[in-house]
Amino acid sequence: MVNLDSTVIIQIINFLVLIWALNTVFYKPIRRILSQRNQKITGLENGIDQSEQNATEKDLALKSGIKLARENGLTKKEVFEKEARAEEKKIIEKINDKARADLAEIREKIAQEVQEARLSLLKEVDGFAEDISRRILGRAV
Repeated sequence: MVNLDSTVIIQIINFLVLIWALNTVFYKPIRRILSQRNQKITGLENGIDQSEQNATEKDLALKSGIKLARENGLTKKEVFEKEARAEEKKIIEKINDKARADLAEIREKIAQEVQEARLSLLKEVDGFAEDISRRILGRAV
């Protein structure tokens, strides 16, 4: 059986001192280190979540910026194409007007040259007729 004597009290005191010593020397520093590590991990996880959220927001902003830039680019492209078509029409119209004017001028020149050739031939018709009749008849007419 167990005898309750003065050694039991010494053992209890020894046990309490040992618990106090272990708690002070080992358990509190280990708990403090574990608590700091948990806080650091929690902070890093929060930082990761915040970074992911920022990256997502920046990605969305970038995508919307690209979309807006494309829309603006397409709008400007359409405006430039319309302006280019209008300019092309003006240039073609000018070229056609010049070609018509040049064609009318050339026709007028040709008509003048035909008239001049007709007049010069009419002046020389008598000489040609006389020359042809001389050759056909073989004598002067």
